[in-house]
Amino acid sequence: MPSLVETLAHQPFLQGFNPGHLQFLADNAALKHFDSGHYLLREGQEAREFFLIQQGRVALGTFILGRGVITIQSLGDGELVGWSWFIPPYQWRFSALAITPVSAIAFDVPKIYQQCEADHDFGYDLLKRVAVVIGQRLTSTRMRLDV
Repeated sequence: MPSLVETLAHQPFLQGFNPGHLQFLADNAALKHFDSGHYLLREGQEAREFFLIQQGRVALGTFILGRGVITIQSLGDGELVGWSWFIPPYQWRFSALAITPVSAIAFDVPKIYQQCEADHDFGYDLLKRVAVVIGQRLTSTRMRLDV
């Protein structure tokens, strides 16, 4: 069975990440499982951890006045769940609901954020990766809301 560092190194989101930085992420991560119908995170709550999906499907959704909760995007294996931890006010901007059983790697946000402040190379590399995800999610949201 591969180590968590090896597992992280093969995640699309982290491919090419500095090995020492991968070790830090692994040291501040835990494997978590969510049954279908359970939330990984909820819109408006404090962002305390973010996830890389190992297996399963997650629906990202948001509440829109007059329309209720709408699904913006469905995420699967290898995808990042949660970017709001990186931007004030550090609250989730979407909810993430397991639509199948989900296995994910959960990262401790306070520790990761502290490392970003302490090691700017780490923080910059992570920020570039998170920015790509934010751009993809905004495009997906815009396309979904224009329908």
